[in-house]
Amino acid sequence: MRRRLGTLLQIRLTYLITCEAVLIALFFLQSLRFLVGSLYARIGSASLYPALDPALIDPNLPGLITPGTISGEISFLVYMTALPIIGVLIGRFRWLLFIAAMITAVGRYMMTGEIGGISETIGAATAVGGGLLYITMIIRHRASVVPYMFALALAVDQIFRAVGDTLDPSWDPEYASRQLILSLGVILLSFFTVVRQQTETQPTGSNISQDRGLLTLWGGIGLGGFLFLELALLTVPNAIIGRAGYSAFTPYPLLTPLLIIVTLLPLIPWIRARAGQLIGIFDSNVRGWVWLLLIALLVVIGMRTSGVIALGALVFAQFCVILVCWWLARPQGEKERNFTGLWMIVCILFFGMFVVFDIFTFEYAFVRDFASEVDFLNPIVPPLLRGFRGFGIAVMLLAVLTAILPMVQVRRRIPWRAADTVQSAFWLLVVIGAGIGGAFAARPPQIVGVNNPEQIRIGTYNIHAGFNEYFNYDLEAIAQTILQSGVDVVLLQEVDAGRITSFGVDQVLWLARRIGMDARFYATNEGLQGLAVLSRVEIVFDDGNLLESVGTQTGLQRVQIRPDENVITLYNTWLGVLLDADGERTVNEQEIDQQNQLSEMFTIIAAQNPGDQLGRSRTVIGGTFNNVPDSDLLARMRDSGFNDPFAGIALQQSATYWRTGQRARLDYLWLTPQIRAVGALVVESNASDHRLAFVGIDLR
Repeated sequence: MRRRLGTLLQIRLTYLITCEAVLIALFFLQSLRFLVGSLYARIGSASLYPALDPALIDPNLPGLITPGTISGEISFLVYMTALPIIGVLIGRFRWLLFIAAMITAVGRYMMTGEIGGISETIGAATAVGGGLLYITMIIRHRASVVPYMFALALAVDQIFRAVGDTLDPSWDPEYASRQLILSLGVILLSFFTVVRQQTETQPTGSNISQDRGLLTLWGGIGLGGFLFLELALLTVPNAIIGRAGYSAFTPYPLLTPLLIIVTLLPLIPWIRARAGQLIGIFDSNVRGWVWLLLIALLVVIGMRTSGVIALGALVFAQFCVILVCWWLARPQGEKERNFTGLWMIVCILFFGMFVVFDIFTFEYAFVRDFASEVDFLNPIVPPLLRGFRGFGIAVMLLAVLTAILPMVQVRRRIPWRAADTVQSAFWLLVVIGAGIGGAFAARPPQIVGVNNPEQIRIGTYNIHAGFNEYFNYDLEAIAQTILQSGVDVVLLQEVDAGRITSFGVDQVLWLARRIGMDARFYATNEGLQGLAVLSRVEIVFDDGNLLESVGTQTGLQRVQIRPDENVITLYNTWLGVLLDADGERTVNEQEIDQQNQLSEMFTIIAAQNPGDQLGRSRTVIGGTFNNVPDSDLLARMRDSGFNDPFAGIALQQSATYWRTGQRARLDYLWLTPQIRAVGALVVESNASDHRLAFVGIDLR
C-alpha cells in the first residue's frame, strides 16, 4: 500500500513539474518573439534620432527613443543571456530552478507595462534570460521533461495567437491582471516542486534522481535552429500559408488546428514508437542524415511549390522537427562534466544569427554603406547583406541543418520509445482537445458586406508594416484609421503576413477580422511581405504580377469587386523607393527603375484589358508611387488618360507622407474617365508614416 501511494505521489509530482516547465517555456517563447520585434523596432527608431531636429519632434507621437536607450537595453540583454553560465558554476543546486522560474515569471509580468519606468523590452529580456537559465537547469535535473515542455508550450502559444487572430493577446496591458496570477502561480508551483524534491529521500530507483541530462555543443546549436524554425515558420500558420504560395488566408481556419495537432502528436508514445521503428531501419551512422534530408526536402517542397502539396509538406515538416526535441539533450554520465549553460548561450547566438539573416532577406534593398570611420568594410559587408535577396529558403535550410545536428551526432540510442496504452490514450485526448480548441479560436467571422450602394469609398493606405514614423507598433491605431475614414475598400501597401520582426502577426488577417472586411493578399517578397486589399464589397476575383525590381521586390495586385451588376477593377502597387543614401545607384537611376515598373504595369493592364478597353472600363489604380505629383512618372499617368481626384488640392491637405519636417504626396488613386469622383480626402492619423487617402465613387 505504501509503495503504491509513493508511486502515485511520484506521478503527481512529475505532472506538477511538467506543468511548471510548460508555463515557463510558454513565457520564454512569448518573450523571445516579442523581443525580436521590439528590438527591430527600437533599433529602427534610435537610428532616426540623430537626423531629427529636436524642435520639430512631436512629443505626443509614441515610439521615439535615443541611441543611448537602446544601447542600454542591448547591454542588459547581453547580461541576461549570460545567466545560463550560473548553471555551469552552481547548477547542482536545485534551488536555482526556483530562482530561474521566478526571474522568468517576473520578467513576463514586466512585459505588460504595469511596472512604471521599465520598458516592455527590458521585461522581455528578463524573461528570456530567466528562461534560458531555467532550460539549463531543467535539462540538468529533469531532462525527460524537455520535449514535453517545448511541444506543449508551442501548442499553447499557437492557441493563444489563434484567440488573438495571430496577435498574441497576452501582450495587451489589459491582460496584466491575468498574467500576474499566472506569474505568481508559477513561482509558488516552482517553490513547491523544489521543496518536494529536496525533502524526498530519493531512493535509488527514483525516476527523478536518475533524470539527469546535459546539452552538448551540437545540442545548443540545434536548439537555436529549432527555436528559429518554430517562431519564424513552423508554428506560424500564416507564414506557412505565405511560404506555400497562397494569396489569401482561406486555409487559416483549417491549418491552425492541424498545426496544433501535429505539434502535439509526438507526445503520444505509440506515435514515437512507430517513428523509432522507422528510423531504426537505417544504420546508426546515417539515421540523423536521413531525418535531415527528409525535413530539408519537405521545406524545399513547401517553399518552392504552391497549393495543398506545399502546405502538407510544411505541416509534416513540423511533425518531424518536433520529434527532434527528444534528441536535444542526452543523459549525463556519472562523472561527466556538465556545460549545458555555456551551450545555451551558443543556442541564443545561433537563434539571433538566423533572425538577422531572415531580416536581410526582406531588408536587403535598404542596406547602406558604412560611415567613413569604417568605410574599409564597404566592399565586403554591404554587398554581402544585399546578397540575401531571394535567400529565404537558404536561411530556413541552414536552420534545418543546425536543428538536426543533435540527432546526427547521437548514434547509440533512439529516444523514441513506446509506453503503455493508458499513456497513449491520455495524450491522444490532449491532442484532440487542443485541436478542437484551436479550431474554435481560428474560426472565421461572419462578414456583412454592402449590396447595391449608390456610392462607395475607395482608399489607399501604406501601413508601414504596422509601425508609425518612430517605429511604434500599433495595429489597433491602423484599424481605427481605416474605420474613421469610412472606406468600403482600401488598398494596403507595405503589409507583413507573419514576419518574425512584425511579431509573427498576419496583418491582413488581423485587420480584416478587426474591421469586418473580406481581404486578399498578394505576396511580393518571400511570401510574407506585399500588397493587400480589404473590402466590404464582394470580391469576385484576384491575382497579381511581380514587377522587375532592382531594389525591394514589388508587384501589381489586381482585385475585382462587384458593388452592382458590373465589376470595378482595382490595381494596387508599391513602386521602388527613392533613396538619397543608396550606396549603389543614384536617384536618377532609381527613377528609371520606377519608370520601367510603370511601363511594365501598363503592359500588364493592357494585356488584361484587350481591345484597348481601359478608357471605357471602371478601373482604379492606387498605391504608393514614391514620387511627387509634378514628376515625369506621374505625368505619364495623366497622359495615359487617368484622372487624379486630388489634383489642385493644397499639399497641406493632400500630403500622404508625413514625417518630422517632411511632407509629400506619394500615395495616389487614379480613376478612368467612366468613374465619377464625389470628393477626396486624406485622413489625419499618425498610425503609420503615411496617411490614408480616399475618394468617393458615384455608382448611379
